[in-house]
Amino acid sequence: MRRMVRFAILLLWSAPALTAHGAQTLYKSIGPDGRIVYSDRPPAEGRLEKTMAFENLPSSPLPSAYVEQLRKMGSPPAPAAMPTSGVVLYSAAWCGFCKKAKAYMAGKGIQYREFDVNTKDGMAAFARAGGGKGVPLLLVDGQRVQGFSLAAYDGLFTNRK
Repeated sequence: MRRMVRFAILLLWSAPALTAHGAQTLYKSIGPDGRIVYSDRPPAEGRLEKTMAFENLPSSPLPSAYVEQLRKMGSPPAPAAMPTSGVVLYSAAWCGFCKKAKAYMAGKGIQYREFDVNTKDGMAAFARAGGGKGVPLLLVDGQRVQGFSLAAYDGLFTNRK
């Protein structure tokens, strides 16, 4: 019983952090020079065209054994410990949304580093990145997208150099 109470407290305590990691807001604006700009911050200049919130995107839930393994690994690190440059994909061979994410990036010629959560090293890297309840998890220059959707990926990669 005591163990259940501790687990419930841990879940309640960590829920805001998980929600903050899972949400991604993208702003589409038109700059003073007329160019379309996608950013994770509202525009300082120009006009805001559209705000897109990428929450609860389609993803494959992790099996309970994986979730337990993540829990045993401890608390995720601070967001500053996550990669801040490049493209990193956390995926699994059994995940249909991961296959779509990889096909998207292959079709666009996007180079990325991949971690397979089915491996010990991949699961450890997934935990260090803040984990989550499902895959794919995509990190692009410090921005995070949990799950897959064409709109989310297009928004991230449209203005990336």
